[in-house]
Amino acid sequence: MSTSQTAVHKGIVKQVLSGDAVVIRGQPKGGPPPEKTICFSNITAPRMARRPNPAQDNVETKDEPFAWEAREYLRKKLIGKEVAFVIEYTVPGTGREYGCVYLGKDIATGENITEALVSEGLVEVRRGGLKLDDQGQQQLIQLEDAAKSAGKGKWNTAEATKHIRNVKWTVENARNFVDSHHNKPIDAVIEHVRDGCTVRAFLLPSFDYVTIMLSGIKCPMFKQDESGKQVPELFAEEAKYFTEVRLLQRDVQIILEGVSNNNLLGTVLHPNGNIAELLLREGFARCVDWSMGVVTQGADKLRAAEKIAKEKKARLWKDYSPSGPTVDIKDKTFSGKVVEVVNGDALVVKTDKNQFKKVFLSSIRPPRNAPAPADSTDSTPKPRGRPLYDVPYMFEAREFLRKKLIGKKVNVQVDYIQPANNNFPEKTCCTVTISGINVGEALVGKGLATVVRYRMEDDQRSEHYDELLAAEARAQKKGVGLHSKKEAPIHRVADVSGDLNKCKQFLPFLQRAGKTEAIVEFVASGSRVRLYLPKETCLTTFLISGIECPRGARPLPGGQMSQSEPYGDEALQFTKEMCLQREVEVRVETMDKGGNFIGWLFVDNTNLSVALVEEGLAKVHFTAERSNYYKQLQIAEENAKRNRRNLWKDYQEVTEVEEVVEDNTERNVSYKSVVVTEVTADLKFFAQLVDNGPQLENLMEQLRQDMTANPPLPGAYTPKRNDMCAAKFSQDSEWYRAKVERVDGSKVTVLFIDYGNKEQTTATSLATLPASFQSLAPQATEYCLACVALPPDEDFKNDAEDAFYDEIANRQLNMNVEYKVGGLEYVSLVNPETKEDVAQKLVSSGFLLAERRREKRLAKLVSDYVKAQEKAKTARENMWRYGDFTEDDAKEFGYSR
Repeated sequence: MSTSQTAVHKGIVKQVLSGDAVVIRGQPKGGPPPEKTICFSNITAPRMARRPNPAQDNVETKDEPFAWEAREYLRKKLIGKEVAFVIEYTVPGTGREYGCVYLGKDIATGENITEALVSEGLVEVRRGGLKLDDQGQQQLIQLEDAAKSAGKGKWNTAEATKHIRNVKWTVENARNFVDSHHNKPIDAVIEHVRDGCTVRAFLLPSFDYVTIMLSGIKCPMFKQDESGKQVPELFAEEAKYFTEVRLLQRDVQIILEGVSNNNLLGTVLHPNGNIAELLLREGFARCVDWSMGVVTQGADKLRAAEKIAKEKKARLWKDYSPSGPTVDIKDKTFSGKVVEVVNGDALVVKTDKNQFKKVFLSSIRPPRNAPAPADSTDSTPKPRGRPLYDVPYMFEAREFLRKKLIGKKVNVQVDYIQPANNNFPEKTCCTVTISGINVGEALVGKGLATVVRYRMEDDQRSEHYDELLAAEARAQKKGVGLHSKKEAPIHRVADVSGDLNKCKQFLPFLQRAGKTEAIVEFVASGSRVRLYLPKETCLTTFLISGIECPRGARPLPGGQMSQSEPYGDEALQFTKEMCLQREVEVRVETMDKGGNFIGWLFVDNTNLSVALVEEGLAKVHFTAERSNYYKQLQIAEENAKRNRRNLWKDYQEVTEVEEVVEDNTERNVSYKSVVVTEVTADLKFFAQLVDNGPQLENLMEQLRQDMTANPPLPGAYTPKRNDMCAAKFSQDSEWYRAKVERVDGSKVTVLFIDYGNKEQTTATSLATLPASFQSLAPQATEYCLACVALPPDEDFKNDAEDAFYDEIANRQLNMNVEYKVGGLEYVSLVNPETKEDVAQKLVSSGFLLAERRREKRLAKLVSDYVKAQEKAKTARENMWRYGDFTEDDAKEFGYSR
């Protein structure tokens, strides 16, 4: 042994190797701090277990009793603490240094660690080399004897077997091992720091010896050159030192999070924080995407820490500059309503400032076709591509976004702007959220999009990139959408737009269906849209009925654009906002020569034609007069004119000057030939115009043929009040047009609109009336007999009604309209064969009373009826058989009750 040295040194304990050896890091004065391994002199600690070393004997050794306790005693007492130490001697050949360590700033006041170990019974004193005249060495013997007497530590032989660890040096199945801990923190002690982001540790209390790679980050590494020498990358040594001084042999918690090539990925939590986060903030590490997806302690915190280092240009980021254009802070966030979904990764948003912005979902790649094989020799011309239906899962991605977002308010945060490239325009890439849900993350989680992979230095990505990666990992694990092993769904959609023959095939089905569900795929103008009909799986062009709408600008052959008609663009935009990509209902009436269907379109029960007219973006077309919506359109147009909206902004109301005309004109006689089809109470009846008879007969024949060829399913139709329907008449079991007047449980009262009769039936005798049979107006109109009244006596009244029925029922008569009361026309009827006035005949027969009318033009007609009444009185016909029952002082001519 060499001569004893008495110089006092100071340092910080870096590592405890065993119960009798420590590594002390000196106080640096520029450059890396020097380190010394000091073995404690005059004592021997129990030997710790050693793992197999293939380079040597490959033999595993076990702990001697209390070896771990001795090491732990020193670790907890000394790690990271300042100590003073004296090197007493150095072993020749090996250069191993022995000495005494004191916990404190000097040896006079510091605690002698050797004596502390001996007094705890954790080490054995080597008595052979002790000097009798050395008081300090003799003190060790006394302390050991006291420990033996007290049965402390290793001197408690009865407990010896309980203080031997069962160390597991290897992990057999890394994935099962990680999953068994369920992402819960595990107590651990860091045993070795390989580099800034890789450590080895004992998990407690199981004593599994594991190597942990820090999840989500990567530090500079040590690489081997051709000669086998370890060469550090830039900042590798500094990163390793940063981790060492904070973690080596410290009590930590480890969360096992994943496996990569049989290596364990995890997060190491020191009482002062997450070491990965600290490394990033100081610029000693970068975030890596391949392991960020497994991070459980907040990947956003790691990204934020990296961002701080980039802004400070710390260490690894000393030459950092953003990889793309920066986003102006005032345009960073905005909110608005989604008006269109463009394929599977883009939206058109109408902002609160009424601006339309097209935004792309950040870091998302929509479904796309697999590339064609490089050796493909197929030269067959391909049909025009339809990505929405032809690319697997593109339609599902579009539908997912459409159903969740169309018409809904969303919040948009701009992440980055992708510059224009290769004829592709600039893209504004954003994170879109609705009710706190990240739309991109939800899309990826359904397997309907994938996440873009970036170069490490490319920071132009979503601020929630790690959540996207985690969502993709979940989708892959579930095997959904693009990650499914099943065959992708196929959408066979027929495009019948402009194909006259195909449209003719579809037309009868659509007309008979009444209202049909559809999705508006494209809006060409305010009144022209492109529809997808899910039930028929076809695409078609649809023209809106009943209106005349201005056209917007549109492309012409040669690439030029036509000029927009006044308010054409506004009408186009209105229709887009109202119905683009919405689920709508359409009622097809007919088709034009170009193979386009024509009819009515409803969005949430709102008639698009009426909405356009009310906004002053369309005018009522004369073809609407025959429709059921004509009155609504008229009211809407009147409102638009009154409010001077758009097309009517310069509209001037025409002041109608009431013209006072003396009622001294002659009675206007213009007889129309009618057939009375139904007689009701109070001298009212329904009649058809004889001229319309052939048209009605043709319509009825077509309706019955249609019902025979396509019999309705009993019970499929649900009657609603005022609905037009087809009804089977009980007496002949034939189908007629009808209107539902009342629904009372299972009983339904209908009015046969072409004949005027009513019937109570059941829903099984009713069916949906095809739209093609609704264009013809009801053929039976209600009238009332003019200038006459029924007698007050109930018996005479019944006789009068019977006589009236016998005189006109199911007969062809000539009818002239005399006046109108409350919308009901009062008429006179003449028998074309006898030329007799029906009312005058009934009055002269004593069945009806003549009624006074003040109109001068009716004076002669009333006078004839009065003369007839006087004749009946004289002859005592029917009601006059008992004399004149009217009062002499009656205020009005006729009778009073």
